[in-house]
Amino acid sequence: MNPRRLAASLALLVPALSLPSLAAAQPSAAPAPSPKAAPAPLPRAAPAPSPAPPSRAAASSAAAAAGAADLRRLGEAFADVADKVGPAVVQIEVTVGEDVSSPLRWFRDGGQRRGLGSGVIFSPDGGILTNNHVIDGARAITVRLRDGRMFAGRVAGRDPATDLAVLRIDAKGLPVATFADSDAARVGAWVVAIGSPFGLGHTVTTGVLSAKGRGGVGVNDVEDYLQTDASINPGNSGGPLVDLDGRVLGINTMVVSRGQGIGLAVPANMARRVAEQLLRSGRVERAWMGVGLQDLTPQLAAALRSPPPAGALVNAVTPGGPAARSNLQPGDVITSVAARPVRDAQDVIRELFNHNVGEGLALEVVRDGQRYQTRVVLAPRNEPAPPALPVQRAPARHPGLGLTLRDAPAPRGPGGEGGSIARIAAVASDSPAERAGLRPGDIILEADRRRAPTAAEVEEAARDGELLVRVQRRGAAFYAALKR
Repeated sequence: MNPRRLAASLALLVPALSLPSLAAAQPSAAPAPSPKAAPAPLPRAAPAPSPAPPSRAAASSAAAAAGAADLRRLGEAFADVADKVGPAVVQIEVTVGEDVSSPLRWFRDGGQRRGLGSGVIFSPDGGILTNNHVIDGARAITVRLRDGRMFAGRVAGRDPATDLAVLRIDAKGLPVATFADSDAARVGAWVVAIGSPFGLGHTVTTGVLSAKGRGGVGVNDVEDYLQTDASINPGNSGGPLVDLDGRVLGINTMVVSRGQGIGLAVPANMARRVAEQLLRSGRVERAWMGVGLQDLTPQLAAALRSPPPAGALVNAVTPGGPAARSNLQPGDVITSVAARPVRDAQDVIRELFNHNVGEGLALEVVRDGQRYQTRVVLAPRNEPAPPALPVQRAPARHPGLGLTLRDAPAPRGPGGEGGSIARIAAVASDSPAERAGLRPGDIILEADRRRAPTAAEVEEAARDGELLVRVQRRGAAFYAALKR
């Protein structure tokens, strides 16, 4: 075969041979110039092995650690609230007559009946908000701060309709609590209650906001409660219910004794409004519309002509009152107040409470199936002032510390020594001695570090208006500081 034809045949049969291979097959031919060789490809890295899925035990341990961290953060939040609000919470002790009935924690002291409650400071110059039932019938009021200081309290004003009252003490620069917008509070949110249940001062309990707008309890004239399952007991009355930002959501007022975990608090928006008026003028001026209202029940709705799905049924209209001047009639159903929908009679009462005398209030009313709008100008409600308490005076000023002393035989020591020692014969009302907790019959073991002092020595130590005593009562000893 022709050598050229053979070469062509080989080229067709072996197209994959490279030029160097062809040159090697033909040693007599001149070598062709080699093209620039391409860089050899890098070896492909082997893929990293996929991590083995965590074991069930490891996943469970990680979840437990994350849950524990969340609980620690929640616990820190509760502790921060107690630190922030606690200094503004006070313990209130009242002395009352035998005829007073109140859900306080009562005990007897030297023939007197005393009760314990709580309060919250809202004004740095001594304004304290509490419940009216805490101080109702009080003959003497003592306020104990968290730092241990004690003051005589006097009533600045009280409002039985909402079961709120304001006390004043002679102090300045006090820590104060701030109020939250209770209308904006969310049901289910965490809350903290602080108070003195059974006299256990500054007790902190936690729970959730269980409900808002509770009424119909039948205890007070104006009822619009927050409900909580935070533990509340006798002695908590008047203390704050606060949110996790440390703001007062409400004033703890009562518990439903037939159940468990059902506590009720006056909401902050109502409490703040009442407190400011009581502190300013000693009384609450409430707006009045001049109607009687009741809930629109399904039975009543079925008996009315074309009733709305919800609202407050007008059952009476005061002649010449604001509602009468606005043409409201018995049988009307109020479905909206100030552009807020009305579900029941309590909604109207709640909305009225948030407006001042002289304000105009827009109403939407359904009458015989027809809707119309009207406007009511609110008038002052004619309410009698609550009766004065037995004691409504400024704290008495005593030339001394309020102690009457006499010498008594001193307790004999191991060596048989005796002698005389000062014993308290009487304690003046509203005096530094009473506020320090001293009582008749107490034995003064020390006076300004002088042991076993006589009555004359105690009186000498008290001449500068200050006295530190160590007192024995019923076999137990304690220190008390007095200051005029």
